[in-house]
Amino acid sequence: MGFIDEDTIDLGSGNKILILSFNNPESRNSMTREMGLEFKKITEDISQSSDKQKPRSIILTGKNGIFSAGGNFELLKSFSTKDFESNKKTMFEFYNLFLSVRKLDIPVICAANGHAIGAGLSLAFACDIRVFANEGKYQFNFVKLGIHPGMGSSYIVKELFGTHIANRLLFMAEMFNGEEALRIGLCNDSVPQKEVLGRATEIAIALSESAPLALRELKKNTYNNEELTAALKKEAESQARNFISEDFKETIKAIEQKRKPEFKGV
Repeated sequence: MGFIDEDTIDLGSGNKILILSFNNPESRNSMTREMGLEFKKITEDISQSSDKQKPRSIILTGKNGIFSAGGNFELLKSFSTKDFESNKKTMFEFYNLFLSVRKLDIPVICAANGHAIGAGLSLAFACDIRVFANEGKYQFNFVKLGIHPGMGSSYIVKELFGTHIANRLLFMAEMFNGEEALRIGLCNDSVPQKEVLGRATEIAIALSESAPLALRELKKNTYNNEELTAALKKEAESQARNFISEDFKETIKAIEQKRKPEFKGV
């Protein structure tokens, strides 16, 4: 079973907008290796297609009233039983599956139509333009789980918003809604949940009126993927170290027992 639905909006003259929707209701669209492999296959197919065959833009959204609950719990739990080197390799490979979105040379709009937590929010920020739901809850909860931020968030958030905002979001792990996100400049727009996909579509149509070659060159020159890769390696190493800590074992117990973890710094 696939975890990503594909739909298109026909713009005429052979042009289209591609809509990719995470669809894994059982886990609230949490991010798994299987979903990541499917996502990377889609992005690679787009990258390898001819310029005339590529969509003018992509909208990334979620089904089931949520964007993504972030890292899958069973996947996280499995890391507590593995060694440092294995976890470091796994995390670097895992994050690169989803961050293949940064290698696309066409605009990507995130329509975060519901909650986006942890790695799910990281992926939203890896997109070029973001529309959030007013009612949505957004949070980088990594440190609350006893682990270093991942999915490139330690680099991408600072790249986009500077150290001050990055520290607020990553160190404080504050939860905020779409309206607050818009107020402090984290998204391009925030609308009622039922209007998120429609607003993202309006933006995608507006983008289609610009020259695709110019947009491709702009996308190529906007981001530094070499620095992102270096950051991912540091994140993978830090998370691998966290996964073998007593604090992370306490995280797993606390989630299973539905209580707050009691961290001891070891």
